[in-house]
Amino acid sequence: MNCYDWPQYWDLAFDDDTHLEADFVEAASRKYCSFPVKRLLEPGCGGGRLVLELARRGYDVSACDLSAAAVDYARARVAAANLTADVAVHDMRQLSCDPKADVAYCLVNTFRHLLTEEDAAQHLHAVAQSVRTGGLYLIGMHLLPPDADEEDNEEWSVSRDGMTVTMQLDVANCDRTTRLETLKFRMEAVTANSDSPQCFETDYQMRIYRAHQFEELIKRVPAFELIDVYDFWYDIEEPLRLSDEMGDTVFVLRRS
Repeated sequence: MNCYDWPQYWDLAFDDDTHLEADFVEAASRKYCSFPVKRLLEPGCGGGRLVLELARRGYDVSACDLSAAAVDYARARVAAANLTADVAVHDMRQLSCDPKADVAYCLVNTFRHLLTEEDAAQHLHAVAQSVRTGGLYLIGMHLLPPDADEEDNEEWSVSRDGMTVTMQLDVANCDRTTRLETLKFRMEAVTANSDSPQCFETDYQMRIYRAHQFEELIKRVPAFELIDVYDFWYDIEEPLRLSDEMGDTVFVLRRS
């Protein structure tokens, strides 16, 4: 079963960084935009953890995802909080936003689901058409330095409101020639009312990037200019110098 179709568990597994990520969206907006930021756009929003958090902070959020289950869950969360957000099932390669957003964001590797250079460029062109001049697109992803361990694995657990989700991530295949890797996710959820855990396993392909490869991609989309780079500490006071040795990276693009 597709782990993305169980957003109540998936979003909890990644929820610990939600406030930090939302803080960065706000901090980057203040630092790099010459106008008040009100309208936000999130391609690949999943179950809407950031949609909900930023709507709570008073932003007008539009978002999309390919998973109908995730979109339904995001809409229900927003409605339950007596908030509003425009969340729709849509392909991130062909999204549009009217009126245009001030800032778009796509964090935690979602961008890497675009498996070809053509798909990635098509997506960037679509976002460029959906963001106002002088606006931003914030992209967070894991880069793969030359000396990185290609057999990485991680495991972590998050508990909240009587529910515990344990996530195990393994790199099953990494091919630098095709620039594709397969990530195996095993998600186990235990709720207060369940006698046994629910287990879900899904393989996802993702595109591999080194820093110079992402720079080359951006050159194909002149509507965007790469203006700064950060890591997953999201310290707005500490921009970094982009290099092929970087791993966890957040790119700040400006709509020219």
